[in-house]
Formats: sequence, C-alpha cells, structure tokens
Amino acid sequence: MNEINNGQSIELLKELHILTRDGVLNQDSRRKLKQVNHLCQFIEPLIKKTREEVVIVDHGAGKSYLGFILFDLFIKGKKPLARVFGIENRPELIAKSMALSNRLGFTQMNFLNLTVSESIQSNKIPEQVDIVTALHACDTATDDAIEFALKKKSKYIVLVPCCQAEIAAIFRKNKNKNLGRFALTEIWRHPIHTREFGSHITNVLRCLQLEAHGYQVMVTELVGWEHSLKNELIVAELKNAPSEKILAKIESIIIELGIEEKMEKFARFKS
Repeated sequence: MNEINNGQSIELLKELHILTRDGVLNQDSRRKLKQVNHLCQFIEPLIKKTREEVVIVDHGAGKSYLGFILFDLFIKGKKPLARVFGIENRPELIAKSMALSNRLGFTQMNFLNLTVSESIQSNKIPEQVDIVTALHACDTATDDAIEFALKKKSKYIVLVPCCQAEIAAIFRKNKNKNLGRFALTEIWRHPIHTREFGSHITNVLRCLQLEAHGYQVMVTELVGWEHSLKNELIVAELKNAPSEKILAKIESIIIELGIEEKMEKFARFKS
C-alpha cells in the first residue's frame, strides 16, 4: 500500500473509510487517498514557511478528509500551537467530524457549521488565517473559500476547483441572442463545449481575481487524469499590492463574453 505515507495513522484512514476495518484499500479509496496525499505535498512546504501558530481553514470541508490528513501528517505532535478549522454548511457532517476528532484526540481541530459570510465574521476563527484550502468543494464553495481568503488576507490559498456550472448556465441562456452577434460564441455553441468552456473560463476568472488582489498564482495538474476529471490545482501566495490593471482585464473579459451577471462576483474588490 505505497499510497499510505510513513507515519500516517491507519486508525484515521479506517475511520474515514479509506481503509476497511481489515486495512484493505480498494480502488476508489486508492484514487481518493492519492489525490489528498498529493495535494498535501503542495501544502506541506507552505505550513513549514508559516508561523508556529499556523491557522489552516478548509472551506466546504465535507467529510474533512483533507483537514484530517493534513493534521495527521504535519500538525499532530509537530506544531502544538497550530489549529485546523473545517467550515461546512451541512450540520450532520460537522457533527461526524467533531465526533471523530474527539475520538482520536485531535484537540487542535475545530469544525464549524457556518456560511461563508458567517465564517468571515465569526469570532471562533482567529483574525489571522495563514492557509485557506478547498478540495472539490461543491456548489459555490470554491468561490466561498476565495472570498473568505481575500477578506482574511490569507497568506496562501490552495484550491482544487469544482462545480463551475454558473457561467455555463449563462452561456446557455444567452446563446441564441449572442450567436449572431459575435463569432466568439462558436467556442461554446455545442453543449459539451458550453460545459467545458464555462468550467475553463470560471477558473481563469478565479485566477485573475486572485492576481487582482495581489496574489501570485500557480496553476497545474493535481494528479493524472486517470485519477480525477476535476484535476486543476490553483496555489496562490499573497505577494503584491492589489492591481486595478488586472481588474480592468477581468471586466473586459466578462463584457466580451457576455456574462455581465458575474461582474460583481469577479470584478470588484471585496476587501
């Protein structure tokens, strides 16, 4: 089982149902563990570069696979002042994660049933946040994580985006109106292209939004495509001053593509 890292808690992997009670790793679990462990390889050097009191917030945490494995590998027994927060709006998942952290004695982990706006204002989360993560966070949780990170001025943001359907829906809605207006609409005329281009342009705008707020952005693959179709990894580090020039570029793209409904989401400074 070379997917399991040295020192990784077998008991935790069983509790997360990545391993069976007999310690068996099935094919689906192998893919999941490979993704999470590979993402952890990107996050580990960021943890090492931050303060001893590092605060990590995982938005749209779901069952908190990422938060638990990050804590198990890099925080437990190594950084006694660090804290890991899982933010999730489904209370039943929060209850399960809290119960699991209590059973395992992971006292530096916290799980909060909050919306994005509530999490920004919550006094349960420290004012200084160092790393914000979102792994395949469903619905609008990737954008929620970005909004939270921008408000908190998080030093690092690590995202594996998911659910980029909003812009594709606008393309579909406006397709007939735009087909005769400009040739660019041919890029998303066919339904499969609508979906794929909508997904692509969503992530392009997310990256530009981060750059407009002063982040240096790297975009790469998480793992091989045989393991996951949702495979884009965005890592951002706060390094620069906000950029009105990049903001103007976002506005131009939005107008050119006829998706003005998303102007407020991507082309306004929210800090």
